[in-house]
Order: sequence, then structure tokens, then C-alpha cells
Amino acid sequence: MSVNRLMQMAASAGGAPVGQEAFTTAGTFTWVAPAGVTSVSVVCVGTGGCGQGGAGGAGGELRYKNNISVTPGASYTVFIAPPSTVAGTTAAATTFNSTTVVAKSGNTPDWGGAVALGGSGGTGNGGGNGGNGGAASSNYGSGGGAGGYSGAGGDGSGTGSPTAGSGGGGGGGKNGPSYLVAYGGGGVGLFGQGASGSAGGFGGSGGGNGGWTPPVGGAYGGGAGAANGSVVGSYNGSVGAVRIIWPGTDRQFPSTNTGDIV
Repeated sequence: MSVNRLMQMAASAGGAPVGQEAFTTAGTFTWVAPAGVTSVSVVCVGTGGCGQGGAGGAGGELRYKNNISVTPGASYTVFIAPPSTVAGTTAAATTFNSTTVVAKSGNTPDWGGAVALGGSGGTGNGGGNGGNGGAASSNYGSGGGAGGYSGAGGDGSGTGSPTAGSGGGGGGGKNGPSYLVAYGGGGVGLFGQGASGSAGGFGGSGGGNGGWTPPVGGAYGGGAGAANGSVVGSYNGSVGAVRIIWPGTDRQFPSTNTGDIV
């Protein structure tokens, strides 16, 4: 019998309710704790940076926190920022309950084409930093990968080679078949730690692969690659995401009963 089925049976016998909810678009949302739910575990992924001016955007970080106390019927705010379309800036962090779980977003590079730094410095029990975007060079810079559950996202190519993600993070993007377009970085999945994304913009833990035409970041949190003539906002990093699972005593990231209950 599956773990999921055992948990459903426990809930029907009078134990804590079992469930989950995910938020995967930019905006401000309200999550209301269901009846009987007194603890949750939450994963947040920061938004990826845009590619522009020949340089790739950086990946968002991933942070999670387990067994967070909540009050049935109480409201909690979830926030996910859109990608920053201003050169040299960073989108706001992805958050649950303002400061309880915070995942910083990846940087959108400045017009000088220097390395865009991956998201880092958030709040939680665990997670990993986003990968850096690739700097402008003879090849256009590619996007950084989203952070993993126990390691960083991979760095995008540009002046150097892309690197793989670690701890379930997304891989850094690679140079495209044409030097005028680079790949977006790989994103990261929300269902717990899985395989890391390989170098070239592949998603980690089931996240989306970075694109090439167009060079957008992979879901969730992958940084965008740059392309010939692109201006900031032409090719966006992937928005972040938040996933809440309960009960937080029995379902915990990075990998304890983190799949959907079906």
C-alpha cells in the first residue's frame, strides 16, 4: 500500500487532514488554513532574472521550511513577483507569510553585460542558491538554473562553460546553435528533491527546461538567456512558485511524503 493511501486512511480515521496547494503565477494570494490543519511545510522558489544586453539572467533560489504552525481558518499571504524588466535590478522575493519562508529572486543583468548573481540569502530550514547568469562575450550569455533543495542551481555559459545544478537544482543554460542566442536556465520542481538538472539548461527535480527560441527560463525560477538585439524584458526568467503541504508533522521537504496526495 502506498504512503499516500496510508495517510488518507489515517485522516479518515480522525487524524490530521492531508492536502496541498500550489501557487505558480505572479501575484499576491491568500491561503486559508483548512479546518483541522495546524501545521504545514512550505517550499518557495524565487523568480528568475531576464536576459538582456548580451548577458543571461540569474536563477531564483529555493527555500523551504517544515512543520510551520498555523491556525485553522486563519489567512496567510503568498507573494510571487513578476520578472524584473529593469536592467541591473532584481525582482522581489517569493514569500509565505511575509517572513516565514523567503526565496530571493535572480538578478537581471546591467547593460554592461557583467555576471548576474543568483538569488541567495532567503529564509527557511533548507534549500539552495540560484545559479549565476552567463556574462556577455563572443557568445551571448545564458540563464542560470534555479536553486535546489540541498544545493545551488548551475551557472549559465558566456565567458565560461555552463555547470550542472546540485541538490536537485536546475542546470545552467548553454550556448545556442547560433552564437546570437543562448539557452535559458533550468527550473526546479515543487514536489521534493529529485535528480539535478544537467548543464545545458535542464530542469532539476522535475522542473522545466530552459528555452532557446525563445530563450526563456524553465519553470520554476530559471533565468532567461540573452539574444541578439534583445532588450530587457524581451525574454523573461520564469516566475517563482509556492507549494504548501500538510500536515507539516508528517509531510516535510526535501523528500518526506512531498508528492501530491491522490
